[in-house]
Order: sequence, then C-alpha cells, then structure tokens
Amino acid sequence: MIKLPFLTLGIICMAIVALQAQDPVFSQFHAAPIQTNPAFAGVAFAPRLTANYRNQWPQWPNAYSTYALAYDQWIDGMNSGVGLRIMADNAGNGLYRTMHTAATYSYQVQVADRLYFRLGAEAGFLQNRINWNALVFGDQLNPVNGNGNGQSSSETPPDNFTQYDFDAAAGLLIFNSNFHFGVALHHISSPDVGFLNTSSNLYGGIPLRFALHGGLEIPILTNNNADGEAFLSPNILFVSQGDFAQLNGGVHAGFGRFFAGASYRHTFGNADAAILTGGFRYGILKIGYSYDWTLSALANAGTGGAHEVSFALNLSESREWKRQRNKPDLNNCFKLFR
Repeated sequence: MIKLPFLTLGIICMAIVALQAQDPVFSQFHAAPIQTNPAFAGVAFAPRLTANYRNQWPQWPNAYSTYALAYDQWIDGMNSGVGLRIMADNAGNGLYRTMHTAATYSYQVQVADRLYFRLGAEAGFLQNRINWNALVFGDQLNPVNGNGNGQSSSETPPDNFTQYDFDAAAGLLIFNSNFHFGVALHHISSPDVGFLNTSSNLYGGIPLRFALHGGLEIPILTNNNADGEAFLSPNILFVSQGDFAQLNGGVHAGFGRFFAGASYRHTFGNADAAILTGGFRYGILKIGYSYDWTLSALANAGTGGAHEVSFALNLSESREWKRQRNKPDLNNCFKLFR
C-alpha cells in the first residue's frame, strides 16, 4: 500500500502538472476586503493593517496554508482609497508556493442622497515556485510497498522553477447606510505562471475569477457609545473561476466589542462546509476566528476542516480619529468590514 505522505505528494503533483490552481478564498472574506474586491480599499477611512491565516485540512500532512497581509487607507482630499496587499499560498510544505503582491486604488462618487459608487482597480505580480527536488513521482516508488526507492525520476523538469507575470483586477461597489452590492474581476490580464511548456497552450493563463457579493446592515441597538452598538449583517458571496464555483451565505452579528456569525458554503457539485465565526474588538485591535466544518465527502477522509485567524489594526477606532469623525462619512453599512 502507498503510504499517506507519498499519496499526498502524488495528489499535489497531479494538481501542479495537470491543473491551473484556483485562488484561495477566505471564509472570513469580510476580514480580507481588498482581496475580495479592490473597491473596498479605504473603506475604514483611517489607516488599517490586516493579516489573515488559513490552515486547510490540518489533519492531512503537508496540506494547504494561506497567508495574507494588507494595508489600506482613505485619502480624503482625493476622494480615494489606496492599498497594498500580499497573499502567499503554501501547498505540500513548500512543494508548491504562490505569492501575489498588488497595489489597489479606489475612487468614490456620490450619485444620489447617501448613495455611493466606488470604482476599484488593482495591479501587481503573481509568482509561482515549485520545489522540484522534493517531488516524488511514480517511477521513484517501490511498486510493492510504495516506499521511495532512492532513484532519480525520468520526468523532465521545467526550464524554470519560478514563474512571474503581471496581474490586474477591477471592481465596483455600490452602497448606502443599509446595504452594499459589489462585483469584482480578478486576473483580467490572464497571467501565465504555469510550468508546462506546450505548443498547444491548453490553459492560456490563470482563469478569470468573478466575484459577486452583497449584504445588509440592520441596526439593533444604537447609542452615543460605539461599544454599545449592535447590528445584524446578512451577506452573500458568489465566486466563479474556471470550472469551479462557490456560494457563501450567512448572517453575522455585532454587539459592542464582540461579533459572531454562521454561514454555509456550497460548491454546486456538493455541499462544502458550515462556517462558524467569532471574535472581538478592543480599541484599534480586532481579532477573528472561524472554523469550516466539512460537509462534503471529504469529511469521511478526516481532513480536519479548516481554521482561519484574522487580525486588524484599525485606527478609525482610536480616540483621536473618533474626535474627527465629522470629516469622512462613516454612516455606511461596513461595520462588519471595519
């Protein structure tokens, strides 16, 4: 029988060679807003730093982990938001790594009384890297027990183990004090960071990622003390890329310093996961945690679901910024995203 580590390596190798990988999508997409839609840049108005970590299938050896770091802020004199973000994905304990770095810009237009449009654009670079020497192919396995036989593989390595290409995205956000609706297109430039050099060019770069999202903010309790505010936020996210599509729907609630939520993710081929989220805010610090409870057939494979942790330092919650709240208009529906 093939041992689990080699089976895992084989699965990852097939994914690398035969597929163009889908983008990671955070379950706490509200905690990684400019990764969802570049039009979210500056939505907190004050400078904000966010960090996200996702550990998918933790009970499988060397599975997937995703890291993201972002900075964004509003420039009042330009009626614009700017941001920078980095996202890295690690599969197979370094066998296959991706990194995406990008600069983001958004511009806001008021089209009616308390109704706003935001246009967003993003430009950056994608990097894919493969650790060829750590890969194990079929001709390196003992056919009886599945152990490595120490021999070199006859597989031909790619010309380069690291690939780069330019990447671009655009988005639109429509909102007022009660609802928001947005659409985003990623990989507009169809970046090609694959390792296969084929004359037919079967894949033609990373597939376009289309995202459609929306939500409401329903006040439950409001007063002059921000720590006493309470709200409900039903939200939905649809993502389509290549042959893959997913739909997330759920409700989050905030009460003062604490927030919690429950949502469901469906991948159209099957039920995927139930997602539970919770966290708190203290001053400028906001921390969130979520767990994906697997509902698909993978639940029987003992993957362990997925864990996510998010951190944010949001200066709009500082005392100094609150004294200046008459400058930007914070009467919108983005408490969940801030």
